[in-house]
Amino acid sequence: MNYLKTSACMALLCFFCLYAHSQPNNAHRFTLIVSVEKAQPAEAATVKLQQGSTVLQTTLTNLQGMASFSNIKTGDYTFVITYTGYTPLTTRAYHIPGISKDSVTLQAASTGLTEVSITAKTLPVQYKQGKVVLDVNASVTNTGSTVLEVLERSPGVTVDRNGGIALNGKPGVTVMIDDKLTYLSGTELANLLGSMSATQVSQIELIANPTAKFDASGNAGIINIKTKKSTVKGFNGSVTGSFGQGVYSKTNNSLTLNYRVGKFNTFLNYSANYNVNFFSIYALRKYYDSNNQLTALLDQFSYSPIKALNNTLKTGLDYYLNDKTTIGIVLTGTAVNRNTSNRANADWQNPQGVVDSSIYTTNTSKNHFRNGAINLNLRHKVTANQDLAFDADYLHYSIKANQNFQNELSGPNGYLEVSRGNIPTTISIGSAKVDYTIKLKKSDVLAFGGKASFSNTDNLADYQNLIGGTWTDDNVKNNHFIYKERINALYTSYDTKLGKVSGQFGLRYEHTGYDASQLGNAMQKDSSFSRSYGQFFPSGYLSMEADSANSFTLTASRRIDRPAFQNLNPFYLIVNKYTYITGDPYLLPQFSWNFELSHQYKNLLRTAVSYNRIKNYFSQIFVAAPSNDAILLYTQGNVGTTHNLGASLTLTTTPTSWWQLTAQAQYNHKQLKGFNGNTYTTQIDQLNLNASNQFSIGKKYTAELSGFYTTRARNDVAELLYPTGQMSVGLSRPVFGKKGTLKISARDVFYTNAMEGFTTFPSATEYFLLRRDSRVYSISFTYRFGKQYKTVKRSGGSASDEIERVGNG
Repeated sequence: MNYLKTSACMALLCFFCLYAHSQPNNAHRFTLIVSVEKAQPAEAATVKLQQGSTVLQTTLTNLQGMASFSNIKTGDYTFVITYTGYTPLTTRAYHIPGISKDSVTLQAASTGLTEVSITAKTLPVQYKQGKVVLDVNASVTNTGSTVLEVLERSPGVTVDRNGGIALNGKPGVTVMIDDKLTYLSGTELANLLGSMSATQVSQIELIANPTAKFDASGNAGIINIKTKKSTVKGFNGSVTGSFGQGVYSKTNNSLTLNYRVGKFNTFLNYSANYNVNFFSIYALRKYYDSNNQLTALLDQFSYSPIKALNNTLKTGLDYYLNDKTTIGIVLTGTAVNRNTSNRANADWQNPQGVVDSSIYTTNTSKNHFRNGAINLNLRHKVTANQDLAFDADYLHYSIKANQNFQNELSGPNGYLEVSRGNIPTTISIGSAKVDYTIKLKKSDVLAFGGKASFSNTDNLADYQNLIGGTWTDDNVKNNHFIYKERINALYTSYDTKLGKVSGQFGLRYEHTGYDASQLGNAMQKDSSFSRSYGQFFPSGYLSMEADSANSFTLTASRRIDRPAFQNLNPFYLIVNKYTYITGDPYLLPQFSWNFELSHQYKNLLRTAVSYNRIKNYFSQIFVAAPSNDAILLYTQGNVGTTHNLGASLTLTTTPTSWWQLTAQAQYNHKQLKGFNGNTYTTQIDQLNLNASNQFSIGKKYTAELSGFYTTRARNDVAELLYPTGQMSVGLSRPVFGKKGTLKISARDVFYTNAMEGFTTFPSATEYFLLRRDSRVYSISFTYRFGKQYKTVKRSGGSASDEIERVGNG
């Protein structure tokens, strides 16, 4: 792989020219509280500090509608506030230090979108307490991307070749969509996110240390994907269409509608995405005998075009009974059809590299993914200081995979093998949760609640071989696996602030019980197993404002990763003739402690050091198949303990009035100890660099230059990934009186984002190189219509911490 291109790509980013501003002796602070009707806080409103016509600082309001400014010199200042659906407001002049705090109320706009357009540029990456928020729409290069591609180039996020997602160098991430767990992992999760268009998404939250209110699952934290919602008065909406061309073409289209009148609010979001992609894999596998002498080579190449059609519909109704109570219902449905045709050639060679025989394989796979969900929610303001929230959810998944294999061996002992597989999966999930919040005094909040959930999974693997013109059951691979799980939880948390010190302390208890059955056949006996366990999960943070420019925060949490359902299922999933995937019914959950100490300098620079320890670490391991030593089984096992020491640096700045820069460097030192009870130690140092540059060109154009680079990485004891990276560029401008937006972009310009690595098997090693259709040129158009008035907050649902653990890992 040519890394000169990658180096050139990274050189263009030039984002670590860090500088420090000295703090003047006459620096002061000011806090502005922004609210809307009925004293509701205006979250994420843009507030600018100005002296005359010069903008000195820009920030966003927090959940309480507060915008804080520091390091202000003595003088007279005004503030300019913009907020979607409200008339922009310029405050009166303030003399500082004569006043340090004030509040303002915004008025709802009564005109169309063109009269309330926000002219301030939105940063694509923002750092808030405990999480990183990615504004998907603010990045021009997200045009025509899938959600998986957006994640791959997000700060601190890496994705391996099997779809496993790591955050800040730590695997075991819980993925949610609209505060609801996906219940998918591995390949199934990668397929869903790879079929989901970025045009459907407004924000992505990277939460490294979730609070006790969230489920304790996810050692590395939570990735919460928030889809677009329009929840404003009147009738309004938007329509988006995009077209992309790589090796193959892709199109992503979406429609968002909302109508709110009186006590009713109804909405509908629909997207239809058709993507043609490919992946190619070259692999050279070397086999060794007990004396570590090379005995044979297997030279493999495969090419797989993929056609995916994704239709997603989300609709709902909110009814405002009165000023204190709101009830709602949300319906969601997803249908993904994914067809793959694979052509592969494998040459068996002797140790000198002379071809002995060849196998030509054709494989077609038709996957049908269906998901339906219903959410009922209630929000009630008990008193001025007490709030009650209730959610009930039911979800159903239907996943069908039909595979056809044909293996043709050339040579003196040639033969033809024909087989097929039918692998359906159904999952039913139900959950209910209640949250109660009490504001004890101005800065103290007590919260507590509980949750109960169940999930039932039914997996069937039905393989047949064509023998003598007759389809015959392959009972070595056939399997019927049934899994039932129940999780009950209670939590409490307390937020407080005393002077310059603030903190949150939480404790969550979760009890898990499951029963699993593997139904036998003519060659395999029935088997079953069950497990029950309960654990406490403390979490919290302590933050101190050292002065007007510097603050320090310490976070800590204990978390759990339960095995993905299908990683417990000991059935075979065929990758190719010599590679299968299987599960381990005795896989235990992994537990972790996570600590981070961070320093924030103004809104400019954030530095952090972290430590993560995982016990019973999940790792991909490999064993030889009992029936054939040449067949390698991918599985997942508890391999021991890992230690991860990390350090990060994040710069968010505006070097000039026309340039916004966000850049991050994440360093991790990993040490993995233990392997199936044997002494085994490996370690690696890895660095991930990520940057996004936003440029204002004139009054209409916005350009972007972004990219990432990752050094060698390791998430499993057996697999080493080589360096990779990419650069992307884009350009956008408003059209039709700012009601429309036109964007063009080019992703992975130098085609450097390959996945290359080296795997160590028992008695074998393998070099691999995987490429995809990653260099894509896209164009998109969005048109907004209707009027906007007031933003409304909608329920996330009780299953918001659930949907992560189904898939074939």
